[in-house]
Amino acid sequence: MGKSNSAENAKLQYESGQTLVPMAALTDSGDHKIFTAALSPWSGKNTFAPIVRPDGVVTGGAVVPTSGQNNKVDAAALTCYLIGVLTSVSAAAGTTLTRPATNVAKVSSITVNSAGVIAVVAGTDGATQEFSETRGAAGGPPFVPVGSIEVAQVRLITSAAAVVTAAEIFTVAGQHQERYDYPVWDESNVNGAVTFSAALSLAHTGSVAKKVYAQYYTPIFADVSLASDFAPPENSYSVSSTQIYGTTLGKTAASLGQGKFTAFLSDGVTDPLVGLKGEILWFKFFPDRYKTPYMLAQGKLGISRAFPVADNIKADCTISAAEVGKEVAA
Repeated sequence: MGKSNSAENAKLQYESGQTLVPMAALTDSGDHKIFTAALSPWSGKNTFAPIVRPDGVVTGGAVVPTSGQNNKVDAAALTCYLIGVLTSVSAAAGTTLTRPATNVAKVSSITVNSAGVIAVVAGTDGATQEFSETRGAAGGPPFVPVGSIEVAQVRLITSAAAVVTAAEIFTVAGQHQERYDYPVWDESNVNGAVTFSAALSLAHTGSVAKKVYAQYYTPIFADVSLASDFAPPENSYSVSSTQIYGTTLGKTAASLGQGKFTAFLSDGVTDPLVGLKGEILWFKFFPDRYKTPYMLAQGKLGISRAFPVADNIKADCTISAAEVGKEVAA
């Protein structure tokens, strides 16, 4: 173990501005749950927070049999997020389906294509009337082109022309339909990532998931010129116990504490840092300004100012964070 050093040469920075990164596709990390951006961290300041828009249906899009017409369905008008843009799609009445060549299973997907138009993607005829749930398999749902959105599936088992029935149309979110809000997700500003509650379906050509887009801002940092006594938001742990016959049951609980620092101010009124009180900001702390390692912490800035007669004007600042600070070694 090396010697312990002081933070005499430390440097503290705060988020003083933001740089826009326009809506762009995130990258699937490989587990089809976590999608990451090219840049991080993301700002959380009011009006600069990230906007996440997975491809998928937002409103409308009901698919029903076309009354009195064989092998056709009507798709209602809908809105969807497509390439990160809220897109209005016109209704498509009397959309024609291809039945199987013989009395076997065939699945057709009703989709919105990359041009924002309703389109049918036909699956491969099965060997029997039993449907497969494997994408691209005979008798299973077809792969949907990358950049398209699946709205519904129509499952037929007869070759003779007939009116489609409501029981042959399927629209379960996550299985037969891609919605923008399913599955739900969490955003990690520190990692510049979106984590879905479940893996996205690999429903698109090449066994890939639907596209996920995000617009975000990255922070621009400025020095807190005169600062001291920085402490990051960190977890503390407590222990509680219950005595039972012959022994004791124990458990631990974590509690996230506030970060803090002291800032020495010019007049305590016009200082740029003071103007950001109550905002969610990033803070970047270098234990040694001449070395690479630093810590990142994001939280709501609170300040308590003091205007002493015979001492410096200062503010005791707090960082009320939603997660612990992150160490960056390189």
